[in-house]
Amino acid sequence: MTALDIRAARPDQRVRGGASDWEIIIGLEVHAQVSSQAKLFSGASAAYGGEPNAHVSLVDAAMPGMLPVINKYCVEQAIRTGLGLKAQINEVSRFDRKNYFYPDLPQGYQISQYQHPIVGEGEVEIDGDDGEPIIVRIERLHLEQDAGKSIHDLSPKETFVDLNRAGVALMEIVSRPDMRSSKEAGAYFNKLRSILRALGTCDGNMEEGSMRADVNVSVRRPGEPFGTRCEIKNVNSVRFMAQAIEYEARRQIDVLESGGRIDQETRLFDPDKGETRTMRSKEDAHDYRYFPDPDLLPLVLEPHWIEDVRATLPELPDEKKKRFMSAYSLSAYDAGVLSGDTASATYFETVAKGRDAKLAANWVTQELFGALNKMGVDLADSPVSAAHLGALIDLIADGTINGKIAKDVFAKMLESGDAPGVIVEREGLRQVTDTGAIEKAIDDLIAANPDKVAEVKEKPKALGWWVGQTIKATGGKANPQIVNQILKEKLGI
Repeated sequence: MTALDIRAARPDQRVRGGASDWEIIIGLEVHAQVSSQAKLFSGASAAYGGEPNAHVSLVDAAMPGMLPVINKYCVEQAIRTGLGLKAQINEVSRFDRKNYFYPDLPQGYQISQYQHPIVGEGEVEIDGDDGEPIIVRIERLHLEQDAGKSIHDLSPKETFVDLNRAGVALMEIVSRPDMRSSKEAGAYFNKLRSILRALGTCDGNMEEGSMRADVNVSVRRPGEPFGTRCEIKNVNSVRFMAQAIEYEARRQIDVLESGGRIDQETRLFDPDKGETRTMRSKEDAHDYRYFPDPDLLPLVLEPHWIEDVRATLPELPDEKKKRFMSAYSLSAYDAGVLSGDTASATYFETVAKGRDAKLAANWVTQELFGALNKMGVDLADSPVSAAHLGALIDLIADGTINGKIAKDVFAKMLESGDAPGVIVEREGLRQVTDTGAIEKAIDDLIAANPDKVAEVKEKPKALGWWVGQTIKATGGKANPQIVNQILKEKLGI
């Protein structure tokens, strides 16, 4: 094993082969678009969308004589991200030219960072397959500019180029090969996304390409050195990531067990076929002919600026999870779900304020999130506001409605967006607490079921049938506690 190989896979993380178990080794290179109004080296808009080539400055188009000027805010966002990843911030870093030739890269090179990145080693904690915490080490975070976009489906004979994205600031976050399953890789990506969103340094919108990953996969027999890795480019969903890893690991095992060898190469994942395919042979650093960008001086950070940024860091997901468990007595699972993103955490705390926190957590994680998932709606577009959900819990707590009625009211809240109190009054759903009405329903029930009266006296557990029938007789509105009390008195149990 190498010095960097600090993890051993458990038996349930190994892939069965013909002769023995195989272990999957996974590392991710995540490209996260910096949340910034302008691009990394120009003042052109970094907004998503727009007409093709509408957000392009002379610098982005690589016109002769144009010089890059660093965007200070993008640098600050990289520092903020590094601090959120508990990483070393390098006070001196350097930009290099990474040379390769694509139609959507007008300069013929990408301004990136190679040997001297702005952020060094850090870490992200995830839950492993067995629920135990795992530390995934961050090797580096560097700033670089994005390329443009080649469009191939507008003409059968021509390729069109849109440079709106050219020059947009990216943070490339490179992990060590510390993950041993597709589940762990997905957990790492999701955790990284939640950290960046909490920090406000990347919106994490995968549909718009704000976050995407290059996935490095290799296999080995346990205890042997790392095998030859293949890189799967530009995976833009956690589901596709899992499929790509599983397919690629099996492909490599089949090659090795048939006596072949794995070639280091770059591959693409085809989501329609659920398989990876060769894109090109994998380049090494020397293939890019890195050299310091002569138009940019080394980036020198003042220590007090780094500390000023540190002082503005928000509460991050791990810290929030621990606080939720301590302050609200939530389970680790519920606290993890609710602290995973800022919007969920804020919503929950609004609902829980001054109320039963566990009940609030159940309504948010089970009823609300479950309903939104079925509707295909994000929390930001929820028809039920946090204030209205809190008001619904208040109606349960003060006895206005019971739990069953609350679920009916909640369903109507999802449909209309109305406040729960309005729905309760409009639909006549107030819980029946009038003992006279409840007593009459019970008397009628006893008169109609004399045989069951004797039965319940012998078997008190049969009281549940009486409670259910009484509530049913009152249209589901009778207060269960009052029903229980009166039944016991009238049945003599």
